[in-house]
Amino acid sequence: MPLNGTEVVLTGLDEVQLRQAAPPAPGPHGVLVRTEATGVAFAEVQMRRGRYPAQPAFPFVPGYDLVGEVVAVGSATSWRVGQRVAAMPRTGAWAEYVEIRDRDLVELPAGIDPAEAVSLVVNGVTARQLLRASGAGRGRTALVHGAGGGIGTLLTQLAAAEGIRVIGTASARRHAALAHVGAELIDHRTEDVAARVAELAPDGVDAVFDPLGPASLPTSWRLLAPGGVLLSYGSSATLHDAGPWWRPYASIVGLLARWELARLLGRTGRRRARMYYVRADARFREDLTELFAMVRGGRLRPLIADRLGLQDAERALDLHLSGERTGRIVLLPGSDRAGGPKC
Repeated sequence: MPLNGTEVVLTGLDEVQLRQAAPPAPGPHGVLVRTEATGVAFAEVQMRRGRYPAQPAFPFVPGYDLVGEVVAVGSATSWRVGQRVAAMPRTGAWAEYVEIRDRDLVELPAGIDPAEAVSLVVNGVTARQLLRASGAGRGRTALVHGAGGGIGTLLTQLAAAEGIRVIGTASARRHAALAHVGAELIDHRTEDVAARVAELAPDGVDAVFDPLGPASLPTSWRLLAPGGVLLSYGSSATLHDAGPWWRPYASIVGLLARWELARLLGRTGRRRARMYYVRADARFREDLTELFAMVRGGRLRPLIADRLGLQDAERALDLHLSGERTGRIVLLPGSDRAGGPKC
């Protein structure tokens, strides 16, 4: 086994460092994975600012998802050296070598580009589960806030493939890159989103997917048609807010609780609202397996914005926050290495 591997460490607020660390020896149910690709998401941007829900104390290695090759296994697992796998550890993936519990792995089929594959682990599963939770189907209309993001591009494609009309928000500079995803686009920077949605869907929309946070939700709620559903799955617009990280999430919960009470009292026109977050459970593994099959079959196309090395992690975070890229930014640890550790 090599003496060390490279990993990215958040050492404090806005402090990003690269360091060498010895790969761990896997425990009985552990699997050591040589990372081929790991994603950059808004979760890591929030972690850098100390504003992600229940993140570890500094210093720690971020990285929500990965795909890679098994290079060592514990004594009590059926995984084999040489298999390619995907996982969602939530932290720790921005490293060349990562130990994962065997039950949290999903097999990665041959023939899928690592960058495209890792784009499905969190973003793809989140998009698929959001769409399922909405109950929207063919002939319905959905509003996707952030249609140019890692989740938004996949959510829009999945919805359009189901015959759902999609209205998406994205800055004008992203519109050309989003021409293939199947959305009617609104420039949220220069247009009145609520007015444009009301113009495009005068009877309201059947689903709204909103990752922006508490300030956006009342407008999203008002845009719903009778029987529609609002799904809140983040608070990206509160990154620069002062105060504790949990405050915007408490505000979201408060709004959802108020609307749920109104629904139970029959005052919402059957509109519903709920909060969503992805869980690494059996449904997650089933959905990820199906998404891999969709990519292999050409039915889904993850949009890759950049492929960078671990040494570019800080730049990747800045690029994600800038909004200058459309689709997923991916880190490729050890891309210049040949082979993996010998155990």
